[in-house]
Amino acid sequence: MKKAKIVEKIRSVQSEKRFEHTMGVSYIACALAMRYDEDPEKAYLAGLLHDSAKHLKDEKLLAIAEKYHLPVSESERREPYLLHGKVGALIAKKTFGIEDKDILNAITYHTTGRPGMSKLEKIIFIADYIEPNRDKAENLPKIRKMAFEDLDLTLLKISEDTLSYLRSRKDRIDPMTEKTYEYYLKECVFNGGND
Repeated sequence: MKKAKIVEKIRSVQSEKRFEHTMGVSYIACALAMRYDEDPEKAYLAGLLHDSAKHLKDEKLLAIAEKYHLPVSESERREPYLLHGKVGALIAKKTFGIEDKDILNAITYHTTGRPGMSKLEKIIFIADYIEPNRDKAENLPKIRKMAFEDLDLTLLKISEDTLSYLRSRKDRIDPMTEKTYEYYLKECVFNGGND
């Protein structure tokens, strides 16, 4: 499917604010892709489709996950909105014909991250957090600068800040977010960050 058709379809199901966020993520993902020698086309598509299931209600996300036998963790069962990455990857594949595993993984893990992420996965995870329409996160100016200096250190900082925020609100934490933080903490300590 042509990019213009994908944009049109995404715009038709997202609120104006969500669509602005989506376009912001695509824009930043392209910029990061150029900075880190990743394919900007793939980054744009992953950014465009990362929230393609965000508009779906919790019951619908669970129903789709069950229908297509997607793995559902205990935390995703309790908080079905966490499934929007997995369901979004399914939509990218079934509705938009995306077959590229790296793009699909970038969509799947854009919220929680995961240990051993590809460069594209890191880019989408970071772009989702720092895109220009975001303004609430603590340390955002610092993190935006870091994003163009070191992907792993940026991913670690975002994970750390996210965990700190969730703990301060006494919110439930998806175990994958903790695993991502622990993995990149070790990576950055032993390897000094990279990319």
